[in-house]
Amino acid sequence: MNKIDIRNFNLYYGNFQALINVNLSIEKRMVTALIGPSGCGKSTLLRSLNRMNDLIEGVKVSGEVKIDDRNIYENGLDLIQLRKKVGMVFQRPNPFPLSIFDNIAYGPRLHGISKKIRLQAEVEHALERVHLWDDLKDRLNRYALNLSLEQQQRLCIARLLAVTPDVVLMDEPCSALDPVSTAKVEELIYELKKHYTIVIVTHNMQQAARVSDKTGVMLLGELIEYGETADIFTKPADKRTEDYITGRFG
Repeated sequence: MNKIDIRNFNLYYGNFQALINVNLSIEKRMVTALIGPSGCGKSTLLRSLNRMNDLIEGVKVSGEVKIDDRNIYENGLDLIQLRKKVGMVFQRPNPFPLSIFDNIAYGPRLHGISKKIRLQAEVEHALERVHLWDDLKDRLNRYALNLSLEQQQRLCIARLLAVTPDVVLMDEPCSALDPVSTAKVEELIYELKKHYTIVIVTHNMQQAARVSDKTGVMLLGELIEYGETADIFTKPADKRTEDYITGRFG
């Protein structure tokens, strides 16, 4: 069952066309990876899924992006509710300059939860989801920026999960992490797909092969191939995909 359907989608930064007639269906509760050389449009496509590109002056779009069969580019759409439903984890961890507790409680408070006992339950549940509760339960009042980079990234994922999204977007979530921390976050991604639809952009092709069920390959704003990850990496249909995977360009 598809969670996201992208049809004939184009995006322009002023006169520059960054995405060219993209068609893509993303299945529910699976990990979909977007790969391709720098500047190919994969992060732009990712940010199109919760309209983060709207924040950039001069952006224009055409076509449709449907989530649960509703076009998110229709007039009058509530962007706050969209970004609650479709959250994003960025390349570098970006905890708020607040306590661990207040980082996780920020979203629930924003959406109307104020009772302390409810907030405590939400914080515990979110930290349990990312396997941080046992490590941090006695340090919830400490400054979040004092955590290790890996813990900060897990905290940011927990902060996102606390507002109960359906879709989790990850823009190179391990690019600032060492190999051991990367492995832990990849394990977490694998667990989270039981509950969420995950779309991840990565420059690391080995990571895409490890964590994703399906992979899309982008080149110069076009989605040139999309399919089962194993097929993309072992028997790609497009010669350009094979050239990229084997290091002939990119």
